[in-house]
Amino acid sequence: MLHELSISNFAIIEQITLRLRPGFTVLSGETGAGKSIIIDALGMLRGDRFDVSYIRSGADKARIEGVFYVPTTPHIHELLEEHSLIDEDDEASIIIQREINRDSGRSVSRINGRAVNAAILRDIGAALIDIQGQHDGLAIFNNKTHLDMLDRFGQLTPLRIHLGEQVTQLRQLQQQLADLSQASKRRDERITELRQLVDDVALAKLRLGEEEELLQERSRFQNGARITELITLAYQYLNGDERRSRALVDTSVLLNQTLADLHRFDASIQPILDQSAEVQFALEELARTVRSYRDTIDFDPQRIELIEDRITVIRDIQRKYRVSIDELIDRAQNAAQEMNLLEQSDVSLAQLQQQVETLRTHVGALAQELSRKRHDAAQRLAHAVQVSAKDLAMPHVRFVVQQQQLPAANHDGIPWTTSDAAGAPLVQFDKTGADKVEFLLTPNPGEDLKPLAKIASGGEGARLFLAIKSILSQVEVVGTVVFDEVDAGVGGRAGLVVGEKLWHISRNHQVLCISHLAQVASFGDQHFAISKEVADKRTITRVVELDASARVDELAAMLDGQPVSAQSRLVAQEMVTRALTIKQS
Repeated sequence: MLHELSISNFAIIEQITLRLRPGFTVLSGETGAGKSIIIDALGMLRGDRFDVSYIRSGADKARIEGVFYVPTTPHIHELLEEHSLIDEDDEASIIIQREINRDSGRSVSRINGRAVNAAILRDIGAALIDIQGQHDGLAIFNNKTHLDMLDRFGQLTPLRIHLGEQVTQLRQLQQQLADLSQASKRRDERITELRQLVDDVALAKLRLGEEEELLQERSRFQNGARITELITLAYQYLNGDERRSRALVDTSVLLNQTLADLHRFDASIQPILDQSAEVQFALEELARTVRSYRDTIDFDPQRIELIEDRITVIRDIQRKYRVSIDELIDRAQNAAQEMNLLEQSDVSLAQLQQQVETLRTHVGALAQELSRKRHDAAQRLAHAVQVSAKDLAMPHVRFVVQQQQLPAANHDGIPWTTSDAAGAPLVQFDKTGADKVEFLLTPNPGEDLKPLAKIASGGEGARLFLAIKSILSQVEVVGTVVFDEVDAGVGGRAGLVVGEKLWHISRNHQVLCISHLAQVASFGDQHFAISKEVADKRTITRVVELDASARVDELAAMLDGQPVSAQSRLVAQEMVTRALTIKQS
């Protein structure tokens, strides 16, 4: 739920902070006071598009901040973890901030103090806030949302997810089949090409790291004279020759004997004697190693010719295939596998085709199972909406969930068993199944069913939305639902039921509602009055949370205008009492 909302320099709002509670919160006030601006600010937190025109005149930037409390909301925590946005010090809270800068014309969005892009903000914002307007913002007018609504109502999401996974697997197999079919068309040409590559690599007897070894060996040959000179000199330093009277090894032997004589007179030099012995041993070992290296040096002219020939072979095959030796060896290994697949392509194609058809049949069975369950859910939803609409002074409403399947234009469909047709025709499908769902309505007897967007007036649309929302609210996951003048076009007669419906929704969600109807506002658990005033020749919006007495005055003003009369105040008090009685029943 939304715990706190702060807005600064946004339109005519200079600075306001709303501390919100669970339940049903009402925002009321005169037209133009800034009620819808608050809804626009909430839209910014949800990821709606920004505009620099929102920035208050004379300010450099507008700033909106929302603090949400989500202690037990797994899907939101999963979203935060996915984008590394969890606040480890307070995992139950989410802070969303958005700033709109005039100079740059850009907005900066942060979640729990970390900058995020617009896509992430929309993903997380949409999981926290659902904003419903009075016109085209109503989700029920968008038939693309009807299938989701039906599945949530019927608690069919797990089956739909499983179907989606199977469809993904089917699409992958179909792509493999298409790739293999395409490859088989040029199978012989490709096999020849691959065999040439494999034969070239095999003939060249390439191995990993060989080129580097050859280059190092060639470098030794090219510097053979200097290498011989240096290793000979090193050995002479160790073992001596006619030009050197004392070699390092001989010197170390004499040093060790001298220290041993000294040790007879002073045993405390034992560590020095040990160290001397180690040096003598190390020098003798080094002399043997140097001598071994010297004796193995053989700069055979024939060997350098072999090295040059081998480097030429390697360079030629590199130029031919334009890749490194390591890559060429890898390609040859993959080529052998591809050749094997192509040479058995007829068998592979048949096997893959069988897998595709088996999985297609399975997907068709799952889709039909889901469709049957949707049909049952559609009947229950239609009945519940009609009952709810009757409560909202629409007794003649006929609401139908239209469910149909479209024939597949080609062979890429799933089999669909019908009772009135021979065989199983193919129908279109996707990850959601094969059903096309749309809500149809007729508000008056004798009229044909039509899509909601084409038949519902503003008031009817608002009431129908409430009828559906009050039913779906028990299965929806968004914590905060915002209604922007959803009671527009609703008369006082139905206002009481509208208010009751909104309050019922607030039992499962936090509800914020802008209302001009006292009957609706009387059901509020929290009430803010919004007004505007002129100070220092600037218009500013004021927001005040009303106590019980002030709330009665506000409801009276909504009924009868200002100044509030004793009679209108009495009626308002009766409304509050009646709403409280209904809520406690």
